[in-house]
Parts: sequence; C-alpha cells; structure tokens
Amino acid sequence: MALLFGFVLLATGCAEKGDGPILASGDRYAAADIASDYRLGVGDKVRMTVYNEPNLTGEFWVNPDGTLALPLIGSVPARGMVVADIARDATTKFADGYLRQPKVSMEVITFRPFYILGEVSAPGEYPYASGLTALNAIATAKGFTPRANRDVIRIRRQGEANEVNYKLTPELVVHPGDTIRIGERFF
Repeated sequence: MALLFGFVLLATGCAEKGDGPILASGDRYAAADIASDYRLGVGDKVRMTVYNEPNLTGEFWVNPDGTLALPLIGSVPARGMVVADIARDATTKFADGYLRQPKVSMEVITFRPFYILGEVSAPGEYPYASGLTALNAIATAKGFTPRANRDVIRIRRQGEANEVNYKLTPELVVHPGDTIRIGERFF
C-alpha cells in the first residue's frame, strides 16, 4: 500500500508546480477567424485608408498608451477596440470639419507578437501569424528540448494574471500577445 501511495505522489508531482486543471476543450481548440472580432492592443499595426486622401492614408502602430495617432484628428482610443469601430470613429471625426463625406477603412496588418519560454530550443518573442497553433509556435521556437513536457503547456493571455494549463494538441490555438510556457517533464 505504501508503495502505491508513493507512486501516486510521484506521479502527481510530475506536473508543474501551481497546476490547475488541464483543459482539453474550449475556445482555444476551435479554429476561429480572429480578424473579424479581433481587439487591438499595444504592438498591433493597422493600415488606414481614406478614400481620395493619400496624405491621410497610412500605417499606424497602437501606442503604449493604447491609442492610434492619426493625421488631422490626433489620438484615437484603440486598446480593446475592433478596427471597424475605430474606422467608424475616424470617419465621424474627419467629417467634423475636415472632410466632406469621408470614407475610411482600416485593417490589421501586423498583430502583436507572442512569447514562448521554457523547454524550447530558442525561447523569445516571435511575430504572430493568423491561424497560429501551439505546435506551430513551438516549431517557430526551433522545437522542444529533450526534457520538454510534450503533453501539457501553459498559456497566459495578454492582460491576464494567471496561466492556464492546456493539453497540447494540433488544434490548440495561440492568440496575439500570448505567453506560452513549455514545462519540464520529470521522467
């Protein structure tokens, strides 16, 4: 009995410290088009096109204060907003004394990077690509080290305090700004 109890303790100790439940389903496992309802954050870059106004058309980064500095109208709140809403706000501001019947469109051209650390060969910051999965992210970081836990990874979404444990499957999706941590296996 003591041997069985010791094995159970050893097996439960093989997971990382601070474990919670290991999720194997949910929104991270469903392929989604992030561009349609994507909320901007610091490090994102957008292209704004103002029809027939080449001097107002350009590419703009979301600033550290969460705003976009746009020509003529100045700083526009962007953090946590969808690009269609920002384009609508910009249209209203351009129409308020600057342009007659402005037509503004906006799209995300560069997503904020993701971060990967732990038991990968090249931990660091990497550019995000639409449709990125956890396995793609690991491949981008030059793969697992020999000691890597290949079953469970931890992901912390940008702006959240805690990591969440996920079962590593080909369907596991990474979002812009995520921090991925690959733990060490113990046997």
